[in-house]
Amino acid sequence: MTVEPTSADIAGPITAFLRERTKVDVPADQDLFASGLVSSIFAMELIVHVEQTFDVAITGSDLRLDNFRTVDRMTELVTRLRAGA
Repeated sequence: MTVEPTSADIAGPITAFLRERTKVDVPADQDLFASGLVSSIFAMELIVHVEQTFDVAITGSDLRLDNFRTVDRMTELVTRLRAGA
């Protein structure tokens, strides 16, 4: 039986990736695009990181800016995608 990751298990690696790349501690509810921390090019890197780290495919209607606006929203996306797997 596989244990699904908790929200903290998902948010932690996303936050660590953002901290490593931006050199800033990012609150889970901070708008990454409005704050200027994430550009469109970096957003693509973020999508790839989330897909590879959590073994999910982000396609179609899930490939929206709003799903990557905050760590909280990315955590919700991963949780939903893993539940549907």
